[in-house]
Amino acid sequence: MNSKTIALSLAAVGCGMLFGSTVMAQPAAEQKLQFPAPSPACTIKQRVGLTDIEISYSRPSAKGRDIFGGVVPFDKVWRTGANQATKVIFSTPVKLNGNDIAAGTYALMTIPGKDEWTIIINKGSEQWGADKYDEKSDIIRFKAKPVKVTQALETFTIEFNQIRENSSLLNLSWDKTEVPIKLEVDFADKLLSQIETVMASDAKEKPYFQAAQFYYAHGKDLQQAKKWIDAAVAERDAFYMVYVKAQILAKLGDKAQAIEASKHSTELAEKANDAAYVRLNAELMSTLK
Repeated sequence: MNSKTIALSLAAVGCGMLFGSTVMAQPAAEQKLQFPAPSPACTIKQRVGLTDIEISYSRPSAKGRDIFGGVVPFDKVWRTGANQATKVIFSTPVKLNGNDIAAGTYALMTIPGKDEWTIIINKGSEQWGADKYDEKSDIIRFKAKPVKVTQALETFTIEFNQIRENSSLLNLSWDKTEVPIKLEVDFADKLLSQIETVMASDAKEKPYFQAAQFYYAHGKDLQQAKKWIDAAVAERDAFYMVYVKAQILAKLGDKAQAIEASKHSTELAEKANDAAYVRLNAELMSTLK
């Protein structure tokens, strides 16, 4: 085979031919087509107190349709969203509208009504829709009152509002309907135990301010709270810390020391241009006269 023949043979390979046999060129890898979901998935996470809450659901939109009593029939079990049933995870026990729910993973399902909704916490967290909903797997059912709003919400939304250290509102909202569910957590006993352990340890750095603030807010040993706030202020003479010291002293009935601490907190707050703490100290002082 001369050089010309070799060159022609190599050229033939590039074209898919070799000595009369066809070599099929490999097709390009097929690309997976993706289209926008009509009801896109959403996951929200929120910490309330020391409890982590995660909710996964799909968000349908109204698109000009009648929603409750239309797209979502009254008096029938609803997946509370679209596609797979809405999943909720609680890292600790919680209360929903006063009802105890153990830590775990559940389906959050509902039965919408004109004047009242039934909220369902069900074991079937992996079920699709509500077609295979089994009432026997319910953990609990309870009632919630829907609220009519003036501004229509196009897309179904689950959100947390009015978050406090031990509670929040969990709102289910779509179109002109909002269903608030009160969520409560109990973290005080757990945190109290942790505080006692840390403060009794040999740790070089201790959360004196946070521990004193917790004891004050939750009606614990105020004399201990005073010791801790004194230690915190000794480390850092900050206006917000001195304000808590004034609060503790006032609650102990030591008005003279409380007034002195409040005046000092005011001076520090004025230097820091913090009008909020100037006002808080003024309000505290008015109760001590």
